[in-house]
Amino acid sequence: LFAQIAKAVLSRRQIQISYFSRGAGEETERAISPQRLVNYRGSWYVDAWCHLRQDLRSFSVDSIRKADVLKERAKAVAEKDLKEYFETSYGIFRGKATKTAKLKFTPARARWVANEVWHAQQKGKFGADGSYLLEVPYHDDRELVMDVLRHGADVEVVGPAELRAAVLGQARAIVVEYGWT
Repeated sequence: LFAQIAKAVLSRRQIQISYFSRGAGEETERAISPQRLVNYRGSWYVDAWCHLRQDLRSFSVDSIRKADVLKERAKAVAEKDLKEYFETSYGIFRGKATKTAKLKFTPARARWVANEVWHAQQKGKFGADGSYLLEVPYHDDRELVMDVLRHGADVEVVGPAELRAAVLGQARAIVVEYGWT
């Protein structure tokens, strides 16, 4: 399917796809106007205008079950609009950034995190105690929560409160899953 999708991107044609949403556990049929193919963390995605949702969406290529290139021209989306939607927010769950995560890393972890690029628009600074405060713009917290959790007790979500609550909720679920209640 990758070749068909690439052909549609290059020829500026719509694609009729059957898409399996892992989150919802259901398959939908929809026409999309592909804008570009993107490789993110080793997986391919097609950023597209979704005619079903009347909005921009990113579709995992490995979740596309069927792809038929149509004769209809793809809807053109300006590059600045693509960048604003797909590149201002953290992770693959895109959308215009509406919040800023503030993550405080312990001095021991700070030495590594300070050299990592989490997002092109991130801000970071060392504290007097050697800790590191990382600020990252985001819209959807799902991937961000996973990346925070991989640092365990070496990171504290300083804000916003809803991100802190989401991380705490996952940590509590881990405790229950492991029977440590």
